[in-house]
Amino acid sequence: MAYELARGGATCVLLEAGRSFNASTFPGNELGYSAQMFWGGGLEVSKDGRLGFLRARCLGGTSIVNQALLNRFDDDAWDDWRQRTQIPFLTSQNMRAYYEAVENELKVAHIPPQYHNKNAIIFTKAFNHLGFRWEPVRRAQGDCKLDEGSDCIVCLGGCPRNSKQSALVTTIKWAIEHGVDVRSEFEVAQIAHYQDHVTVHGYQHGQKTEVTGRRAILAAGSFGNTALLLRSGFHKKLPALGQKFSCHPQLMTFALFDEPINAHKGALQAVESADTRFRQKGIKLENVYVGPIGVAMLLPGYGKSYQSLMQRYRFMASMEVAVRDEPVGSITLDRKSKLIIHKPMTSCDKEKLNYGRAQIVEFFHAVDAKDIVESGQPFGLHLMGGCTLGTDPKTSVVSPEFKIHGYPNLIAADSSVFPAAPGINPSFTIMALSLKAARELLRA
Repeated sequence: MAYELARGGATCVLLEAGRSFNASTFPGNELGYSAQMFWGGGLEVSKDGRLGFLRARCLGGTSIVNQALLNRFDDDAWDDWRQRTQIPFLTSQNMRAYYEAVENELKVAHIPPQYHNKNAIIFTKAFNHLGFRWEPVRRAQGDCKLDEGSDCIVCLGGCPRNSKQSALVTTIKWAIEHGVDVRSEFEVAQIAHYQDHVTVHGYQHGQKTEVTGRRAILAAGSFGNTALLLRSGFHKKLPALGQKFSCHPQLMTFALFDEPINAHKGALQAVESADTRFRQKGIKLENVYVGPIGVAMLLPGYGKSYQSLMQRYRFMASMEVAVRDEPVGSITLDRKSKLIIHKPMTSCDKEKLNYGRAQIVEFFHAVDAKDIVESGQPFGLHLMGGCTLGTDPKTSVVSPEFKIHGYPNLIAADSSVFPAAPGINPSFTIMALSLKAARELLRA
């Protein structure tokens, strides 16, 4: 939005709580980037401790640490949103132009089959054997140098080749070229809304400071936007603030083989499920893997049996089930203004998760896995809701014009406005909605 507004003639200041990294300064290992580039030192947890959340804290946000998948929402997702919000423009046809406009400015590619690593080959072989449909993932990437032996698992801590089309090397870079003033390590404490302006109060490098402008665009995601509005007292007139939180709960299952799989080598994520049967069941299966610290957190057991599993890290393949969960979570603050995330797994969510786990076990048996190890630790990556779209201020927070109900100088168009989980990777739609919001703001 900063880029679109700046090239449209607006003067913009971009405030970021985290540090500003680049390809040469990203932490060089998993421990470093977990501690330095994520909120909570790498992990935040739900109130009951059963669900972990990953949220980037760095200039460029989650686009720095994700796999840059570009998935458009299907009619099923848009129909659900339209029914929940009563907003007519939420259709595949109406959003097509915004998807295309975003895509036209990015480099987009598939991972060629010759660069599928063994983890991806196991995934596609199992799907083919059991008659399920898969497809290559569409990624916002340039030349990843896979022919030179690059390992894309490092992109979980920032792409050192500037191949991944993160905001850092695309829209933020372009925004700066159009005069946007970027201020990193600026943590916003409160927002004050007035009739003709907004004042943002916060701390930069520990020093108390403030910024005033005609409007403020909230782009801190589900947790960040909700927390800022709560800390600023807006909940008094926004009864739906912090409600309808969802996160696509995900669970990894590992399989052990006699020969090294080296799932951490080469292209980290090349394929995904594309079968209508899974879509109807409310799940998606993904070809993924993580570094040894991530695997260590997810594997069950302790002592010698646990150590034995970790020693076979290179012999593991992995598949993950992602659940299209029900938007029943909530985001609140405690007396010290710290986040409290209440995210129960409903009986329907658990049924979907168990179905997906059973399917993965069947897939691994189909390719002769020697042993299967199921993780018992689900986690949430796609943090959605808390400031949901809608026409009714009693049941939503953001209007069809992307303005906070009752506060016309506050704008939001990121994942916090999602009224429900789409069951599809959200990043492309966040970009498309933000583009639409920016263009509408320029016309106002």
